[in-house]
Amino acid sequence: MPLTFGGQSSAVIPPGAPLISDPVDLATKPLSSVAVSFYMPKKTGITSVHWDGVQTGYIGSGDKTKDADFKADSTRRSRIFLSGILTNAKPDSTAIVFFGDSITDGNCSTPDKNNRWPDHIAERLQAEGHPDVAVVNEAYSGDRVLTHGMGTNALSRFDMSVLSHPRVSTVVMMMGINDIGWPGKDAITPSDPEPTADDVIAGYKQIIDRAHEHGLRFVGVTLTPFVDTFKGLPTQGYYTPEKEAIREQVNAWIRAHKTADGLIDFDKVVEDPNNAKHINPAYNCGDNLHPNDAGYAAMAKAVDLGVLVSTK
Repeated sequence: MPLTFGGQSSAVIPPGAPLISDPVDLATKPLSSVAVSFYMPKKTGITSVHWDGVQTGYIGSGDKTKDADFKADSTRRSRIFLSGILTNAKPDSTAIVFFGDSITDGNCSTPDKNNRWPDHIAERLQAEGHPDVAVVNEAYSGDRVLTHGMGTNALSRFDMSVLSHPRVSTVVMMMGINDIGWPGKDAITPSDPEPTADDVIAGYKQIIDRAHEHGLRFVGVTLTPFVDTFKGLPTQGYYTPEKEAIREQVNAWIRAHKTADGLIDFDKVVEDPNNAKHINPAYNCGDNLHPNDAGYAAMAKAVDLGVLVSTK
């Protein structure tokens, strides 16, 4: 089905601006996939990219937008250019925004299988009596609460990533492990200042206040175990015992903080019952930080949907 832009078959996007197509009459079922094709007549810089898409994109030579199938010259697992698809919804429909880093982004899950934990939450909502609650995954790998890195920090992008979505009722935030792990000797950003637990908590407080200011519920999620993350690699300094102490302080605050409207304790869900503070080997994708498919499924299964969906 061809897209148009103000009735035209092509458009030029001004620098830094979004471009919204004209609406199309395309019936879709919940949890279905939609493929969108683009044709760029000239070499075009990638100024909008979700680098860890865990979904295969296919790139070919020439205009393939009218082809039902084609042989790809190359593939990539980043989402480029397209930032969202708007759909019609019932008047009382709502949305939950999952605001996070690589663990919410689905890093280490099997590509093209939709095994991110928010994907499983979406399936549960449909199956367990909440068909008009949408899931919006606004996570990207490497995100931090306080500092730019592999993208914009959470405090900076909150308006764009959360508040810009229509009908948002709840924001679920799992973020902070990269704030703790990235800085320090032999870590990813050795020149960055190392934050304290209070620094990360202050960022959380700001986001809770901003969510409540706009009438949104806020659900906090504990940070999962990361002992020996990237062990044996040049970035093995991502984990240290001192950083573990910061994680535990942040988690204690998330569990105890009464301003939040709900809690999901993923730390306890994926922790090894036989080796405290370590990720369960059955859920470990191999880097001692990210869950595998089984881990993501277990995380979603452990969530009380009543925490996500307001009954007021």
